[in-house]
Amino acid sequence: MITVIGLGCEPSDLPRGAAEVLRSGVKVILRTGETPAAEGVRALGVCFETLDYIYEASRNFDTLNKKLAAAVLSAAKEGDVAYCVDGSVTEDVSAQLVLRRAKGAKVFCGASKADRAFAAAKVFSRSRTVRSAYALEGERPLLPLAVYDVDCDLIAGDVKLKLCDWFGDEADAFFVEGGKAEKIKLYEADRRKKYDSTCAVVIGEIPLLKRTRFDFSDLVEILRLLRAPDGCPWDRVQTHESICKNMIEEAYELVDAVESGDDSKICEEAGDVLMQGAFHAVLAEERGAFTPEDVLSDVCRKLIFRHSHIFGKDKAESADGALSVWEKNKTVEKGQKTASDTVRDVPKVFPAAMRAQKAAKRAAKYGYDFKDVSEAAQKVKEELSELLEAIAEGKEAHISEETGDLLFSAVNVGRLAGADCEESLQKSTQKFIDRFCATESLILADGKDMKKLSADEMWAYYERAKKEYDKRR
Repeated sequence: MITVIGLGCEPSDLPRGAAEVLRSGVKVILRTGETPAAEGVRALGVCFETLDYIYEASRNFDTLNKKLAAAVLSAAKEGDVAYCVDGSVTEDVSAQLVLRRAKGAKVFCGASKADRAFAAAKVFSRSRTVRSAYALEGERPLLPLAVYDVDCDLIAGDVKLKLCDWFGDEADAFFVEGGKAEKIKLYEADRRKKYDSTCAVVIGEIPLLKRTRFDFSDLVEILRLLRAPDGCPWDRVQTHESICKNMIEEAYELVDAVESGDDSKICEEAGDVLMQGAFHAVLAEERGAFTPEDVLSDVCRKLIFRHSHIFGKDKAESADGALSVWEKNKTVEKGQKTASDTVRDVPKVFPAAMRAQKAAKRAAKYGYDFKDVSEAAQKVKEELSELLEAIAEGKEAHISEETGDLLFSAVNVGRLAGADCEESLQKSTQKFIDRFCATESLILADGKDMKKLSADEMWAYYERAKKEYDKRR
């Protein structure tokens, strides 16, 4: 039989009935004997042992808790055990591990260290979050927040870094020690002269306009405020359709930032893209179609489902193998049963070269393709000939049609050669722009007017500019 007892924060916190268990002759084990709450057990005059020795032999908090729980469960094989932890049982990970393994265990919950910290800081709320200083991993918690077990300078440093990352260096907080709270800035959390088991950091609610660090929920809240009746006149009149072009522009700006290699620009433009997605989610929420939470849930489900080589039974030993699994799962997810379903699904709003390559690539998976690059190149010659005939004919619609066929054929050649045609065309366009500008610079340096040059003169300048451009690459 195992009884798990929360000793609370002070000797007087020992729960009613727990003293009788401790005096009953059971083996008494304290997680640590170095807290004020442990004095409550000493005052009973009972024999006990502590697990303080395990702290020194543990590499991290997870290992520590597993070893603590293992020691208690091992002792219970020889007789009844009372395992005592400071604070509340609900706040102690080792106690939780014991309770998961011990059937029929009895529990005396005990006074909460987090509750004491909130009370000392005079931060009261029906909704609040508590974390141990030894278990701050995961996403940003909701406020108000109490972080207990800040019992040494090393842990205090870790707590400060994490909380500052979540809420900002200058965020107001309270440092609680021995039941007394002192108002501080978060960056001061590791500047105390001493730390013990009674120390905690408490953060109350931070008004939106005083926050310096934000998360996705803050973004959604801001957009809802902008869309409110007394919000921004421009934001209030927008629709899904009216902001579509904004998403396209922001996506291109993000790609441009990536190609620039400027991390500050990448950060800014990634935020703009995220904001556009959140804006559509808020618009849909107003219509009762779906919520921002639905958007996040759907994309998480999609990632898990499509990565069945990570979260399921599929195998993938390479990037190509992983992509194959992804495509297979995507087909199932979208209910695509025929080749036409997959090809028709290519978005119409893609840039032309990208859409052409994507459609042809999907068709190729069903055998609808050229044998090789050479065969595709022959098609380019055919289409060029047909375009020239259309030009001679002089009909605008026919010229447009044959121009499209020629471009599509050129994309097929690039695709079969292994090129990303959209990227290739972008680079070639940029190369043309750079060479044109270099050509003009040479002409202007000679005091000439580009518009008045002959074709031969223009070509000579171009050749000079091309050589200089190629040297710089």
